[in-house]
Amino acid sequence: MPVELKGSCHCGAVRFSLESSTPVPYQLCLCSICRKVGGVGGSINLGGYSKTLKIDGKEHISVYKAVLDRDTLGEKTVSSERSFCKKCSSMLWLYDESWPDLIHPFASAIDSPELESPKTLTCIKSDSKPTYVRLPEGDKTVYPEYGPYSIEEWHKKHHAFKA
Repeated sequence: MPVELKGSCHCGAVRFSLESSTPVPYQLCLCSICRKVGGVGGSINLGGYSKTLKIDGKEHISVYKAVLDRDTLGEKTVSSERSFCKKCSSMLWLYDESWPDLIHPFASAIDSPELESPKTLTCIKSDSKPTYVRLPEGDKTVYPEYGPYSIEEWHKKHHAFKA
């Protein structure tokens, strides 16, 4: 059975819940978008089913569509939408119309249940990490771009998928 994730922003104006079959926060993204919207260390996204998302405080949500290759001739806006609380700026989830059945809550916004720590952290997009950003302690696998598995594939490979 999928797990019900409950989350909120820092100030409590937005509270949400959703069902997830992929609740282990195993992958830290170090790309410039995740570092700038999620904090110096990057962001960890989980997977969830978009149709199960329930929101209290929807009026306090704003959406950011990131820009790739800013200030270059190749500059473009991404298709993904990052929802955040417009009162306290907490990042809540990422949604992309390319995968309409899925939504990706930020692990940092999840209040319950307590999330399981992976044995090995996967760090992706290390090629965009500035030298002052230190990787977390403990076992980790680091990829300059993306790792070989989707969130669902990783959970299935590690027997953590909640069907």
